Amino acid sequence: MSGVLIIAEHRAGELRPVTLELVASAGTLKGGAGKVTVAVIGPEPARFTAALQVPGIDDIVTVAAGSGDFDPDTMAHVIGELIRGIGPRVVLVPHSVDAFGYASVVATSGNHGFATDVFKVEDIDGEIVATRGGYGQKVNVEVDFPGRTVVVLAIRAGGYKPVEGTESVPVSVVAVSAAEMRVHPREYIELSSADDVDITAADFILTVGRGIGEEAKVAQFRELAEAVGATLCCSRPIADSGWLPKSRQVGQSGKTAAACKLYLALGVSGAIQHLAGMKHVSTIVAVNSDPGASIFSVAKYGIVGDLFEVAEELKTHF
Repeated sequence: MSGVLIIAEHRAGELRPVTLELVASAGTLKGGAGKVTVAVIGPEPARFTAALQVPGIDDIVTVAAGSGDFDPDTMAHVIGELIRGIGPRVVLVPHSVDAFGYASVVATSGNHGFATDVFKVEDIDGEIVATRGGYGQKVNVEVDFPGRTVVVLAIRAGGYKPVEGTESVPVSVVAVSAAEMRVHPREYIELSSADDVDITAADFILTVGRGIGEEAKVAQFRELAEAVGATLCCSRPIADSGWLPKSRQVGQSGKTAAACKLYLALGVSGAIQHLAGMKHVSTIVAVNSDPGASIFSVAKYGIVGDLFEVAEELKTHF
C-alpha cells in the first residue's frame, strides 16, 4: 500500500474549499507516501475536475455514481472499491457532515485505521501519526495505527491553508458497480446564521480573550476591529460564555486562522488549544499584562501592558 487518496467533497454543484485543504495536508506526507490521487464521486464528476488542476495532485479519478442527491451508501461503496483498486496508504476525507455518513463505514468494513477531527498528519519513521484534540480539547493527542495497512483520516476544515496556483493534472474515468441506495433524501435545508463570518478566510484578525474582563467590554473591541479593518474573533472562554458567537472562536475547538497574515491578540493568555488555531500566522502581536503569558512564546511582537490603554491608543490612529 502506498500513496494518498483524497475524497473530494462537493455540494450544490460546487467543489467545497476543504478539498484543497486536504491536498495541502497530503503534501506533508507526499515525500514518503507516494502519489496523491483525488477521487471525485457523483452523477456528474467531470464538472469539478477543472477546479482540481492545482499543484500537489498527481492524478484525478472520476466515478459517475449516485443520483443528484448525496448518498452515504454510494459513497462508502465506491470508496471501498477505490481503496481495493488503488491501494492507498492513507485516505483523506473532510471532517464534515457528509463524511460522517460514510467514513466510519469505510474504515470498519475494510478494517482500516481511523481517526476523526484531525488537524495534523505526519509520517514519523514510516508510521502515520494523526494529531487531534482530547479531553474536551484541553490536550493534543497523537494517534498511531499499528498493524493497519490503510488509514482513513477525517481532516478538520481550516487546519491547512488551501493549495493555490494551477497545474495540469491528468484525469481518468473509473467504473464502479452500483450500490444499493438505502437513504433517499427528501430535501436539503441550508441553515442560516445571524453571524456568518468566515474567520478562516480573514487576513487580519483581532482576537479578545478573558483579559477583557466582562461582556460589556466586547462592544468597544468590536468598534476597534471595524476601525482598523480587522475581523473580530475570540478565545474559547469568550465563546463559552456567549459573549461572542462560536463561529468567531479561534483554536483547536473553534476555527483556524488559515489565511491570516496579521493577528492581534488582546488579553489572550495563549492556552494550547488557542495556539493550535493561530501560531502559524507570520505576524502575531500580543498584548497582555502578564509577562509570563504563553501567547508571548509565539508572538513576533509583544506588549506587556494594559490592553484597554493599547486599544485606545490604536483607535486614535484610525
